[in-house]
Amino acid sequence: MTTLSVNQVACRCQQFFALCKPRVVALIVFTAVIGMFLALPGMVPLRILIAGTVGIALVAGAAAAFNCLIEQKVDAIMARTRARPLPRGQVTPIQTLVFAGVVGGLGLFILNAYVNALTMWLTLATFVGYAVIYTVVLKPLTPQNIVIGGASGAMPPVLGWAAATGEVSADALLLFLIIFAWTPPHFWALALYRREEYAKAGMPMLPVTHGEAFTRLHVLLYTLILTACTLLPVASGMSGLIYLAAALVLDGVFLWYGWRLYRAYSDVLAKKTFAYSILYLSLLFAALLVDHYLRLPLGILA
Repeated sequence: MTTLSVNQVACRCQQFFALCKPRVVALIVFTAVIGMFLALPGMVPLRILIAGTVGIALVAGAAAAFNCLIEQKVDAIMARTRARPLPRGQVTPIQTLVFAGVVGGLGLFILNAYVNALTMWLTLATFVGYAVIYTVVLKPLTPQNIVIGGASGAMPPVLGWAAATGEVSADALLLFLIIFAWTPPHFWALALYRREEYAKAGMPMLPVTHGEAFTRLHVLLYTLILTACTLLPVASGMSGLIYLAAALVLDGVFLWYGWRLYRAYSDVLAKKTFAYSILYLSLLFAALLVDHYLRLPLGILA
């Protein structure tokens, strides 16, 4: 194999890898793995950790590729997505469909064979929720697409929990609720500074259908809802003082961003809010993990 052909193969792999939206999948896998560790008092068995992580990552990547396939025309219009492989003609729709089918099928097989059937079925349901219900039905039809479709995006910690325990508990649903409440302010911050692109693409995002002021208010309101949701693990006894301190700080900063967006909007501020929302979720789940293993009960404050 010549150097040129090696480079061509590497480039081809990179193009298919880009279809999987690796940065998005990384956050999905991160929260799923945190769910695994939070589900057990000790360490997650290595087989479950590896197989669960790989299986969930593969199915998430397949869902992202299917999303790229469905939205290729919209992606070609929007500046932030027109460099994706499909709009640039680097891969064909048939190649993308086959790739998504093979990768997703492999992920589901791994989950069923090496983790458990519950995780496999929940992951399949998540795939359908994101790739079909959200992408095909909700996103082009309703400005509430992010709110309703956020259910599929909130599933990763539940998948991780199910992988580790073979069941879904109330605490797993609290993790789901946190991401479900986080999704609207996260995406609406993006939609605010990309509103003209969404309008050009004919996508009924909230700033396009209801205006900037309405969206800014709802970013703030949903951030308040999110703050309340992040305190539920403490109220349920799932987490302790370390997590509470981290959540209060992270929530305070997010509320500050939401208030500033509401009072004095700018595209620059919306971009910073969107970027912070990603950091926020990562740090919040990291705090859950640290608290889980270095638990300081709230009783020490008494």
